[in-house]
Amino acid sequence: MFMPMRVVFEGVHDRGFSSLFKTVHTSSRACSSDMLLCFVVCLCFSCMRPFLTLCSFLSEFLCVLTADIDECATDIHSCGPGQTCYNTRGSFMCQCPPGYYRNGDSCVDRDECALSHYCMHGCVNTQGSYYCECNPGYKLAHNNYSCVDVNECDVETPCQHHCYNLIGSFMCQCDHGFELASDKVSCQDIDECSLSSYMCQYQCVNNPGSYSCECPPGYQLQGNRLCQDINECEMGTHECQDDEMCWNYYGGFRCYPRNPCESLYTLTSENRCICRSQAECQGLPPSIVYKYMSIQADRTVPADIFQIQATSVYTNTHNTFRIKAGNDDGEFFLRRSSNVSAMLVLTKPLSGPREYVVDLEMITHHLTMNYRASSLLRLTIIVGAYPF
Repeated sequence: MFMPMRVVFEGVHDRGFSSLFKTVHTSSRACSSDMLLCFVVCLCFSCMRPFLTLCSFLSEFLCVLTADIDECATDIHSCGPGQTCYNTRGSFMCQCPPGYYRNGDSCVDRDECALSHYCMHGCVNTQGSYYCECNPGYKLAHNNYSCVDVNECDVETPCQHHCYNLIGSFMCQCDHGFELASDKVSCQDIDECSLSSYMCQYQCVNNPGSYSCECPPGYQLQGNRLCQDINECEMGTHECQDDEMCWNYYGGFRCYPRNPCESLYTLTSENRCICRSQAECQGLPPSIVYKYMSIQADRTVPADIFQIQATSVYTNTHNTFRIKAGNDDGEFFLRRSSNVSAMLVLTKPLSGPREYVVDLEMITHHLTMNYRASSLLRLTIIVGAYPF
């Protein structure tokens, strides 16, 4: 059982004390939620009526003692620039913005790239944050950290001719007859004519992406690279007269008289001339046969080019052969093959166009009758201008 008790504060009336702390009590809403204060209040309500004044005083006194001071609102905190002040019960704390950490009174950027990050390729740190970047040939996906291939062939047209996409890159290819330039995207023509001197038999003409072969006058292209002689005599494109014979040679034609016989000689058959009078033709061959042949220039030597042969064979005869005229520079040699034939041999390469007239003589010796006769073959050799 409690005994009645009176508490007296000297110089302070209970009503006046109450007024003294009224401002603090009413300004601090936290007093009503303080556990200790609530405990005292409950106790006071359970007290007898004589103690109500004391209970009210104790409540207000404890409220003053336990009231929190908001250092952030009253600006009495010690947070540095860039830091945010957060009030706590009986104190406060300082925090830095996201992406920073506290170092004393300062906020220092946190390098997320040096820590764990989600960037697939590269990480770039920024103040308070970071972002991801991709290697060339890739771009950021929608999640901003994965990298996906860029199809350069669809996005743009980097190649001059053909573009093929690769993972993280692309490749250019050129049309036939072109090659990639040093920039790997442009195409430049391949000069096939400079690759080899055997591209064409005569002349190579480079074209964009290709080449073509040309032949000299008197020739036509056979296939893609070879030159074939045009036979103007067979095609009728010559300019020979009616009393002339057209003779085709490599790269051209020549007109020769249909009657090649000189004075004192008579044409008896095709290209054969016979002396009309033995008395007038003393010292001259009784007959001359005219023949024509064509050869290419720069022919490989030695080369057998023409065979001379007796048309009539007699018993007890011996034939000899010689070059009577037209061999001043020794370009030819006559090799006896048998008693009735001999072979004209080319000993030096000939350049053209040029005409050689070579007289080949066959001398017949009759062994029993001591008879000597000769016949002459006048061979006209036309050398073309080219080795084909």
